[in-house]
Amino acid sequence: MVNYKEAAGVITNEITSTLNNVDSQEIERLIQQINQAEKVFFVGVGRVLLSLKSIAKRLAHLGVQTYVVGQITEPAMTEKDLLIVGSGSGETAFPLIIAKKAKELNATVAHIGTNPNSSMSQYADAFVRLPISSNPETEEEVQSNQPMKSLFEQSLLLLGDTIALMIVKKENIELQSLWEYHANLE
Repeated sequence: MVNYKEAAGVITNEITSTLNNVDSQEIERLIQQINQAEKVFFVGVGRVLLSLKSIAKRLAHLGVQTYVVGQITEPAMTEKDLLIVGSGSGETAFPLIIAKKAKELNATVAHIGTNPNSSMSQYADAFVRLPISSNPETEEEVQSNQPMKSLFEQSLLLLGDTIALMIVKKENIELQSLWEYHANLE
């Protein structure tokens, strides 16, 4: 039987290995796309969608206009906008359909996933790879001991917070000023 500290150590070590092996140039490109976009949309399914919603909320705290595909107040997408797709495999049907539609609208599409050669690659203008693999081929790839795709979802969430912190530092945003964007009807 594994105790709490051992299980927590497995998880944090996997996340650290994953995030330490993300290509920083891919992140810089994604940040540039976020900064250039008029609106940033997010699409994913399941627990990936939950991580993406957290990223959307955090970027909204930074003043970015963010929307989750399907939310009741979702505006029209235009060529000035960015769609961020979260899909580990890059083969999930709903995100593929939305990415195709975004490209038809001449929007920019960024994919965060594990497979650069997925079906999503035909729509993605940019790709951020979380180096997670069920069959690692290089030492940068992390094989998870967690159930199903937990490592991808966890790493995606923390990648979003890392991107937000990079934006804060790059733009010299005073953290206290961010409270003006925080929900206040609670």
